Order: sequence, then C-alpha cells, then structure tokens
Amino acid sequence: MAHTAHIPSHRKPRRNVSTRTLRSGVAGGVLSTIAVTAAASSANAAPAAQTAEMPTISASFAEDAAMSTAATQQAALNLEIASEREALAAAEKKAAKQARAEAERKAEAERKAKAKAAAERAEAAREAAAERSDRSEDRTKLSTAAASTASQAGSSATGSAATVVNFVKAQVGKAYVSGAVGPSAYDCSGLTTAAFRTVGVSLPRVSQDQSTAGTPVSLSNLQPGDILYWGSAGSAYHVAVYIGDGKYVGAQNSSTGVVERTLDWDPPTGAVRVL
Repeated sequence: MAHTAHIPSHRKPRRNVSTRTLRSGVAGGVLSTIAVTAAASSANAAPAAQTAEMPTISASFAEDAAMSTAATQQAALNLEIASEREALAAAEKKAAKQARAEAERKAEAERKAKAKAAAERAEAAREAAAERSDRSEDRTKLSTAAASTASQAGSSATGSAATVVNFVKAQVGKAYVSGAVGPSAYDCSGLTTAAFRTVGVSLPRVSQDQSTAGTPVSLSNLQPGDILYWGSAGSAYHVAVYIGDGKYVGAQNSSTGVVERTLDWDPPTGAVRVL
C-alpha cells in the first residue's frame, strides 16, 4: 500500500509542475511572440509607412509640376502659332490688297491708253479727211493757176530763175540719197540747195528752214524758180522747185529719185520766192 500510494504522490506533482511550467512557457512564449511581433510590427510599421508615403507625395508633386510645365509650354507654343498665323494672314491680306491696287492701276492705265489711242486715231482720221479735202480743193485751184501761169510764164523763165530751173531739170533721173547734195545723188533739200547755189544764193540746208527762207507766195501766183513745200511753214517735210507750166522737179524718195511731176499729182502746201 505504501509503495502504491507513493507512486501516485510521486508522479502527480511532476505532472502538475510540468503542466504549469509548460503552460507558463507556452504563455510566456506566446506573450514573447506577441511582444516580438508587436515590436517588429511597430519597428517595421513606421519605416514602412514612411517609405511608402514619401515616394507617393514626391511622385505626385513631380507629376503635377511636369504637367504644369508641359501645359505652360503648350500654351506658349499655341500663342506662338496663333501669332504666326495672324502675321501670315495679315501679310497675305496686305499682299492681296497691294495686288488689287496694282491690278486696278494697270487697268486704269490701260483704259486711259486705249482712250488716248482712240482719240488719236479719231484725230488722225479727221486730219486725213481735212487734208484730202484741202488737196482736192488745191487741185482745182492749181489746175486753174497752172493754166494761168503757163500762159504768163510758161517755161520762159529768165535770169537766175531760168538757171535754177535748167539745173533741176538736168538732175531728173538721178538717185535719191538722204543727206546727199549732188552731183550724182540728192535728197529733196539737197537738190534745192545745189540749184540755188548755181546763182549764188545760199539756202538753209533742211526743208523746214527752206519753207520760210523767202517771201511766201500764193499757189495761184507761182513763178518758175519758186520753192514749193509740203507740210507747215517752218516744219515742212519736203521741198521742190517750180519749173512752170504747172510742173515741179524734186528729189522724191529712194524709189523714184529726182522726178518731174505736175502740181495736181501731189499738191504742195505752200511756196516761197527767193529770187
């Protein structure tokens, strides 16, 4: 009995001690684990939170700053593009305005030129008609005058006039050369100059001056040796020598040379008497 009783009393305290110890150890371990976990959690929580939070703030700020910079640059670029477009539009508008003004100026100049040309043609036509009328009248007058002159003087020029008449008759058939004064070729004023030189009379060299060199005479009162002219006195473009019988001798042009013509073939404008 004593041995049997001893055994239970011996084992039971061990089990109790072991249980308490175990429980204490487990509890201590659990508490230690909780404490360590809590400490680790606390230790890791702050840095983790700090590490996670700071990059988030920095990235957001950098992103906002980048977006703001990009927006500012884009706005500046848009303004620059708009300014360039406005400048280009203004330049195109100015160029178009200048082109229209130039076109209008040219059109006005062309209109004026056409109007002037039309007026000049009309004036030329009136002058030509008047000249034809005058020549027709002159032909009538000259026909009458020629008959009268022929009856009075005919070809019987005397003195210096006869010398001039004979000289120009002798040149008929010779060539016409501009500026020539003989002896093989003449122009119109060169022939009259050479003819009057034979009688010691020095005439001006050109037809314009020869048309005012002597005393004006009527075409109805011509005498052999008178100088006939075509055009206005002082601006005549052709001269010849009246030889009587309603005829004259003149260096006409390069095609005909020096010829003898009747007054009604090409009526002169006027005449002057030098001799």
